[in-house]
This record gives sequence, C-alpha cells and structure tokens, in this order.
Amino acid sequence: MAEAVDTIKSDEKGGVGQFVQETREELNRVSYPSREDVQGTTLIVIINVIFFAIFLFLVDWTWVYILQGIEWLVNKAAGV
Repeated sequence: MAEAVDTIKSDEKGGVGQFVQETREELNRVSYPSREDVQGTTLIVIINVIFFAIFLFLVDWTWVYILQGIEWLVNKAAGV
C-alpha cells in the first residue's frame, strides 16, 4: 500500500492546460456508434420495456386473482 502512495506522490502534477490537452487526445480516440446502431439499440430497449411491462402486469394481475381466491376460500371456511 505504501508503494501506491509513493507512486502517486512521485507523479508530476500538470496544470489545467495539460488536463485539457490529455482530455482532447483521449476524446480523439473514442469511437462513437453510428446513427443506425443507436436507432437499432433504442428500438430494442423500447420493445423490451413494453414486453416486460406487459409481462409484469400479467404476473401481478394473476397473483391478485390467486390471492383473492385464497381470501374467498378462507372467508368461506371461516363462515364470514
């Protein structure tokens, strides 16, 4: 652990200009997705959100139906 601290202390400190220059160099190496890739993945996300919303709605509705049935049976057995 002491070695990591020593390494950090021995690094040269650069100014804001060096930070901006290194940031620009790094941004030049970034590869951005094409418009078609973004549209395709967005469509997949929207379709998945709709699918899972419907799926979870149906699961929730089924559980409510089952629990109401159990409640009805318990009330019938208890004579309420």
